Amino acid sequence: MMSPFLGEMVGTMVLVLLGNGAVTNVLLGKSKAQNSGWIVIATGWAFAVLAGVFAAIALGSSDAHINPAVTLGFAISSGDYSKISLYIPAQCIGAFLGAILLWIHFYPHWKETPDPGLKLACFSTGPAIRSAVPNLISEIVGTAVLVLGVASIFSKAADSGATHGLGPFLVAALVWGIGASLGGTTGYAINPARDLMPRLAHALLPIPGKGGSDWAYSWIPVIGPLLGGTLIGVLLKVV
Repeated sequence: MMSPFLGEMVGTMVLVLLGNGAVTNVLLGKSKAQNSGWIVIATGWAFAVLAGVFAAIALGSSDAHINPAVTLGFAISSGDYSKISLYIPAQCIGAFLGAILLWIHFYPHWKETPDPGLKLACFSTGPAIRSAVPNLISEIVGTAVLVLGVASIFSKAADSGATHGLGPFLVAALVWGIGASLGGTTGYAINPARDLMPRLAHALLPIPGKGGSDWAYSWIPVIGPLLGGTLIGVLLKVV
């Protein structure tokens, strides 16, 4: 039953459920974690990555990318594009399933939250200051740091028995650092599946008083991360 497809799907599902769960805990009305702040969100996303990576590995994906930008970056750097058609659909399905589980888990809290913008933020990212070029650059930079950091952690130069075993923890720390240092501009999607598919779930699910899904902005957290992954993929291939 275990397979790379299943691993990437379930790993991404866990990533979205726990990562967006941290956001939802902070934002929704009558949650015991309401208003607990940005550090809770950044920390929640770090542990979401850790849990998602371990789930992906356990269920058959030794790569545990759980992010199309990472998959694309490593495909470019290695010259092996064969995993793109398998991993990215699995990641997208997993992200959608994670968003549905999120909706179910917090079911009674949606009607307790009057602000439709907060409900959307539980599913997808949005900019602090809406300006397309700076927002796009933020997503490119954040994702470039992610892909470069992951490549560095698992590089031959850094690899040892201890480093390899600690890899998922180091990646989680990397995501924690990105959120704490760079995340305030756009909410650091740094993962196209993590943003696009929960946004789609938000559009489709019967969430009371939800408002629009901000599709006018939706291309930035998709294109930005893909560009960031591509840039690092090219850099790694060249050097």
